Amino acid sequence: MKPNVHPNYYVSNVRCACGSSFVTRSTLKEIKLEICSACHPFYTGKQRLVDTAGRVERFSRRFAKTGGETVRRAPKTDVKKIESLAGSAIVKRGKVLSSAPTTADADKPKSKGKAKEKKPAAEKA
Repeated sequence: MKPNVHPNYYVSNVRCACGSSFVTRSTLKEIKLEICSACHPFYTGKQRLVDTAGRVERFSRRFAKTGGETVRRAPKTDVKKIESLAGSAIVKRGKVLSSAPTTADADKPKSKGKAKEKKPAAEKA
């Protein structure tokens, strides 16, 4: 290793706000934490479910009403059939994404814009 390039590596003491401490190696001699694995709710098993605007209670009430069964609901909108079009054969045409000519374009005369008139070159005197 090159000298004077790497930071010093110490045996450091890590202390948490809860009073827990342990020893590790770091570039700092002392590390102070606000929360550690000894006091974090996830690791201690004392985790509480964070409720946003009573959603858990609302879900629990709705779940208790149905007894855990899935409730089938009617669709919110009614689908209406058009009787005049129901019997006839309707051909759906999708969008044409290419520049290929269509049958409607075949009837039109083909022109590539206005013909440009060439001006005679001015004679030099």
